[in-house]
Order: sequence, then structure tokens, then C-alpha cells
Amino acid sequence: MPNSQTDPKSIQKIPVPNRMTLEEFLENDLEGYEYVKGELVRMPPTSMEHGEISSNVILHLSLYVFEHQLGRLYTAGTTFHLGDRAVKPDVAFVSTDRLPENREQASPIPPDLAVEVVSPSDKHYDVTEKALAYLKAGTRLVWVIEPVAKTVMIYRSETDFTVLNYEDTLTGEDVVEGFKCPVAQLFE
Repeated sequence: MPNSQTDPKSIQKIPVPNRMTLEEFLENDLEGYEYVKGELVRMPPTSMEHGEISSNVILHLSLYVFEHQLGRLYTAGTTFHLGDRAVKPDVAFVSTDRLPENREQASPIPPDLAVEVVSPSDKHYDVTEKALAYLKAGTRLVWVIEPVAKTVMIYRSETDFTVLNYEDTLTGEDVVEGFKCPVAQLFE
């Protein structure tokens, strides 16, 4: 019998108790969950591969962001408020001029750049919906990294997106200006 705590196939949406609002979720920041349209969505434990790719993104991006004093990077434990959602991107960037004064709570603003690493349990529909939710909330750039195909889907808007493959170079465009990294390095 699969254990819902460890089996990624058993991920389910759990109705939020009537007394819990988005604001209450943000105050309590329930570990292992995101809040999507009135429901708690349990996030599966991540694989080692997922962690390695996220770490590679952080390694390359953080060195550049720190060196050029562009803003701050945030890891998967950080909650961002996106309209009717509270999400935890695998990696997020917020530019210096947009950093909230009070950073002792979940971010009241969307990140400038959100990075999602696709897990085996993720459904393509849900990943696309989440990328578009970031954009709708004001995120300027979303990178969806697909480990099996070794690709990065770059979303700029609902109608402007590009797929980069293993041989291409990922850039920060006008969000993390000047940043460049070979896509292959994300999968090393």
C-alpha cells in the first residue's frame, strides 16, 4: 500500500478548512504545501536529481547576482503570494529595487524570475498553469527546467515562450541583465 507521505503518485489536493484563508496560510506558511485557489496542495519530496539541478541554478545565478548586486535569490522554502495562490518556486529572484522592507514573512510580491524544476510526479498541465500564474501575478520571466529532455522552457508571457535545449545558452534577458549560462551546466 503506497504511503501518501512518500509516494509522489499519491499527491492530492486537500480542501482547506472553511476557517483558513489565504492570509491565514501566509501567516502559518505550512511546510510542504502550496495554496492554490482555496486548496492546500501537498508538494512531494524532491529527488536528488531535482536538488542537483536546483543547486546548479542557484550556484550559477547567485554568483552573478551577488557580484553585480542585482537583488536576492530565494530557495524552495520561500513562499511568494501570487493573487489567489501562495507558491514556493524552486528558485526565485527579486531585484534590489523591488525587495520588500519586511522580509521576515512570506513575500507579498511575485518574484521577478521564478524557476521550476519539473518532478516525475508533475503533470504538464499543472506546470504550465503555474508558469502562467506567475506571469499573471507580475513575474517577468519563468524558467521551467525539464530534467528528462534536458530543456528549459522560458515563459515571458502567455504567448511568448521559447524552448532551449542542452546545446543552447540560457540568459537572464532584461530581468537578470548580462547573466548567461550554458543549459548543459544545469544538468551536470
